[in-house]
Amino acid sequence: MGRHPEVTQDARELVELATTEEGVGELLRRGLDWVSRVVPFDLATLFLLKEGRLEAVAARGPLANQAVRKHSLQLADFPSLKHALETRRARAFTEEDHSHGDGDPFDGVLDLPAGHACMVVPLCAGERCYGVLTLDRAQCETYAQPVVDLVEVYGQMLATALQGAEQRATAERLHRQDHEHAKLLESQLGGDSEGILETSLSPVMRDLSLRARQVAETDTPVLITGETGTGKERLARAIHRWSARADQPFVSLNCAAIPAGLLESELFGHVKGAFTGANRDRAGRFQMAHGGTLLLDEIGELPVELQAKLLRALQEKAFEPVGSDKTVRADVRILAATHVDLHQAIAQKRFREDLFYRLSVFPLRLPPLRERREDLPQLTVFLLEEQAKRTGRRGMRVMASGLVRLASYDWPGNLRELANALERATILTRGQELTAQSFDLPGERVREVPAAVPVEDTPAPLPAGAKVPTLAAVQREHILRVLTLTRGRVYGEGGAAALLGLKPSTLQSRMKKLGIARLEGFTAAEDA
Repeated sequence: MGRHPEVTQDARELVELATTEEGVGELLRRGLDWVSRVVPFDLATLFLLKEGRLEAVAARGPLANQAVRKHSLQLADFPSLKHALETRRARAFTEEDHSHGDGDPFDGVLDLPAGHACMVVPLCAGERCYGVLTLDRAQCETYAQPVVDLVEVYGQMLATALQGAEQRATAERLHRQDHEHAKLLESQLGGDSEGILETSLSPVMRDLSLRARQVAETDTPVLITGETGTGKERLARAIHRWSARADQPFVSLNCAAIPAGLLESELFGHVKGAFTGANRDRAGRFQMAHGGTLLLDEIGELPVELQAKLLRALQEKAFEPVGSDKTVRADVRILAATHVDLHQAIAQKRFREDLFYRLSVFPLRLPPLRERREDLPQLTVFLLEEQAKRTGRRGMRVMASGLVRLASYDWPGNLRELANALERATILTRGQELTAQSFDLPGERVREVPAAVPVEDTPAPLPAGAKVPTLAAVQREHILRVLTLTRGRVYGEGGAAALLGLKPSTLQSRMKKLGIARLEGFTAAEDA
C-alpha cells in the first residue's frame, strides 16, 4: 500500500461512506471510481446477486457499453464465481484458468483476448453476499496478488456500505408503514378535535382556542395541563391539525400506561438483541412521529431516570435506540400533557426542573367542565355525534330538562365522564330524546319510567304532606336554570330560547311576567 499514497485516504472515505445515507446507485458509482485510482482496468463491472443470477448494475472503463450494463449470468453456470462468493476471497484468473475453467463471463458480449487480466472480488458483509466486482484488462497478464488483496479490502468496505444502504431502505419502508399506520389511527381516533373547541361559548375556552391556534403555527413545545378527562389529547390533536405538520403523523405515548422498563424502548426504539425478546429492530415513537407531532401524555409519570435522556433528545433532536451506539435524528414537534402539578413534582424531586422549562415554553390550561357549564349544549351534541359513528345510534339529542340535570352536576371526571353518561343514557333510552330522567348520575337514583309514558310528563311521587309548587314557580325555576346554563344568553343557537323551544320574544315576555330581569351579572336579553 506504500506505492499508493492515496489509498489510505480512499479507504477512510469509503469507511465514512458506509455510514452515510447515499443511495445504492451513488454508492456503486463512487465505489468504482475509487477502484480506478488503485488498480488499472479496461472494464470494471458490479454484479448484484438476485435469486441465483448475477445482474450487472454498474460499469466503468473504455470497454463499458450498454450490452455490458444489461448483462446477467446464471451463477450456477460459473463455478469459479460461486466459489469466490462461498470463500469470500478475491481471485485473479490466469490464462490456464480461462483455458480449463468455466469460461469467460463476458463471452458473447466482449471480444477479449485469451489470457487477458481478470479479477473477481466478492461483495460480502455480515451474513449476506451482495454480488461480485469483476475487473478486466485487454492485456494478457495476471493481476499481482498484493493488488488482489487490496481490492478485496475495497470489496469488503463496499459491501458494508451496501449493507448500510439496504438497512436504511428497510428502515425507511418500515417508517412509511408506521407513518401511514399512525395517520390511520389519528383519523380513526381523533374525531373533529378542533370542532369541540371552536363551538365553545365559554370565554375561557374561546381564549384557549385562539392561543392554541397561534402556537400551532410554530414548532414551539406546548405543555397542556388540566384535570383528568378535560380533553388534553383532543386539544393536542387540534394543535396538530392546525399546524403545518397536519399531513404528517400524530403519535401519542401515554407515559403512565407503559411499564417503566419498556418506556425507553417505546420512546427511542431498540435494535435486535438489545434485550431478551428483542427479535428485530423496532422503531420508537420518536421515529414514528418523524416530520409530525409527538404527544407525551401524562408526562408527569415519566420515570426520573428517563427524563435526562428525553431532555437530550429534545435539545439535540437526536437519540440512540436501546442497544445501539448509532445516533438517530428525528424532526418532531413535541406536545406534553399532564394532570400532575409539575411544580410540586419538582419540589419533591420527581420531575427535572430543566425538563419542565424545556417542555413548558407555551403552557395551556384546560378548565374543568364545572367551569364551563355553558358549553354543555354544544358538548352533548358533539359527543353524541361522535358516539353515533361508533355505535350507529344516530339522532339522539338532549332535551332542555336533560341539560338542566347535567348542569346541576359537578363532573369530577369532566368530558370523559360526560361522554360515559351520554352513552349510558343512550343505551337505556328507547327513543331519541334524552330527558332529565334519562341520566343516572353518581349518588342519585332515577325512578324507572314505563316506556309507554312520555318521560317529560311523568309526575314524580311526592312525600306525604309535601307542598306542591305552583306552575309559575316551576316555570321560573326552570327558566333560571337554563339561563344559568347559557350564562344569560337568550338569542341564537345554544341560547335559552332555542333550548326551551320558544321564540326569543316569547321567552322575553314570559321572563318579564315571572320577574326574571337579571342573572348573576348577565342581562337576560344578552344575545352575544
